[in-house]
Amino acid sequence: MKIFHGWRVAGAGAGLQFMQAGLNHQSFGAYIAVLAAEQGWSKTALSGAAALQSMETAVIGPALGWMVDRFGPGIMIRIGVVLFALGMVALSQVETLTGFYLAALVIAAGVSLCGYFPINVAIIHWFERKRARAMATSSLGLALGGLIVPLVAASIAAFGWRATALGSAVAVLVMGWPLASVFKGKPSEMGQTIDGEPPRGSASGSPSQAAASGLQAQTAEHAEGPEFTAREALRTRAFWLLALGHGAALLVVTSVNVHAISHMKEGLGYTLAQASLIISLMTVGQLGGVGIGMWVGDRYNKRMMAAACMLMHAAGLLLLTWASNIVMLVGFALVHGVAWGLRGPFMQAIRADYFGRRAIGMIMGISSLVIAIGQISGPLVAGAMADWTGDYRAGFTLLAVLAGAGGMFFVLATPPKPPIRAGG
Repeated sequence: MKIFHGWRVAGAGAGLQFMQAGLNHQSFGAYIAVLAAEQGWSKTALSGAAALQSMETAVIGPALGWMVDRFGPGIMIRIGVVLFALGMVALSQVETLTGFYLAALVIAAGVSLCGYFPINVAIIHWFERKRARAMATSSLGLALGGLIVPLVAASIAAFGWRATALGSAVAVLVMGWPLASVFKGKPSEMGQTIDGEPPRGSASGSPSQAAASGLQAQTAEHAEGPEFTAREALRTRAFWLLALGHGAALLVVTSVNVHAISHMKEGLGYTLAQASLIISLMTVGQLGGVGIGMWVGDRYNKRMMAAACMLMHAAGLLLLTWASNIVMLVGFALVHGVAWGLRGPFMQAIRADYFGRRAIGMIMGISSLVIAIGQISGPLVAGAMADWTGDYRAGFTLLAVLAGAGGMFFVLATPPKPPIRAGG
């Protein structure tokens, strides 16, 4: 039996996100903690690198969206793998804060081009009825990447951060290039249909019916649900509310990725290895969240589940902020991890449900301009307030409150009415 290529795409997406999460997203905090101690750079300055990464992603987002819509995600993902590897090589050679910023920018460009954006666009083109399940499958990699964080921390302790970054560059090329080659074409271009299901009427009928079924297979990618242009999507309230809700969630996600290890190391007295183990424990929560999403994502209201996840993000960050024992830290890792694993795949699935496939790359790209507010401000606020007050408690508490309140954006983001066009 021939395996539906859409599941190969989802599996390759999981592999790429595993690589990115383990070697960059969730381990970035380990580099921050070591560089702050070794180089004496302030938390605000180091947070600026994360902010620059988010700013770059936002700036190139609309252009990347257009390129993905125009040329397909495959070529973008291949270019991204190469840039990601080059960025890790540049990181291994850093001598100044400026050099650190430049390396972070190259890494950001690579991760943007081979990350969740083009991966999810590819999945959207291959799935309709099973879309949330496929996106959750791809997100398994993002969750499992946390398992690498203790290995990265151990490598930094044993061999130094430069050797670890250089080794990571080699791993990116060895793992990433074969996975990138899985992304090629849309279902109709490979003789398959959305969700891998046979065309209706293909089992029997006259030659004319069979021909009609073939035509249906070729056009199925554009036959389901509303199809908005980017301009039409921008005119809807749902577009802006989804972007603001997504940005509010990233207030917590990016702050944790950048500063959680430093908080546990400096504020709570744990070692780098112990803090990294707590971060890796988030993997258990993320896997649980992804599993729940695979089960309920295509059955229940995604935006209401996303709203509930915002409260969980807030609760998890508060547990981390005010942890007085290991139980609270474990609670943080599990609660935040479940919220991240469950909510993450829904972000693009909801957009595809609301706006269709026609211009989904551009719609996601423009959304990134709004989402970047959370990506940029979260780590900057946490870092600046830590430099000002001496610890992360005030900054983390503020971000938790803002994220919890941000759940209302999802509650209010009801589906838009189909676009009205002249003559249609």
